[in-house]
Amino acid sequence: MSVKDFIVRQVERNDIKAFMENYHYSHNINGVISDYCFALFDKETLIGAMILGRLAMRNQWKKYADKEEDVIELRRLVCVDDTPKNTESYFIGHVLRWLKKNTKFKKVLSYSDLTHGHSGVVYKASNFKLVYTVPPIKVIRRLSDNKLYHDKTIRTKYKGELKPFALKLKQDLEKGEAVFEKTLGKNAYIYDLEVH
Repeated sequence: MSVKDFIVRQVERNDIKAFMENYHYSHNINGVISDYCFALFDKETLIGAMILGRLAMRNQWKKYADKEEDVIELRRLVCVDDTPKNTESYFIGHVLRWLKKNTKFKKVLSYSDLTHGHSGVVYKASNFKLVYTVPPIKVIRRLSDNKLYHDKTIRTKYKGELKPFALKLKQDLEKGEAVFEKTLGKNAYIYDLEVH
């Protein structure tokens, strides 16, 4: 098995949803903006998935570009564990070249989550530059499934009312079935499509 034999295809979100929820450490793509989705195949076997989309945080683009449309975020990336060395950087490189050829984006932003032991080795190997470290934030850990949620989740409203999911998570906190925790923060990386 060689990375050069792997095939990268642009796909629909639903084509990689179950794979992402199974293999990505977050086990979740709810709320993830997915403008572009890619799959990595070994012959016909799905071995990796990637989601890119508009930046999650409002006005965050101002740190990196003159216009919001200049920046896209690599929102999710995962490959199965038993792939050869350099599989992720091969996958990223292929997608970066596709973005440069097929879009007008100038920069790609991505984060490595220190809480989950990801310092950003694969981004460094793919010529991303570390631009800053996001300070720790408060999250909610639901004990039944060990999933983490941003603390703003319990304030999510629709038409003035808390969403059912937010209400349930708030109740879990009150019953001791969820707890507040502090993260270790994240490293923010930028890839400049105009330079490379």
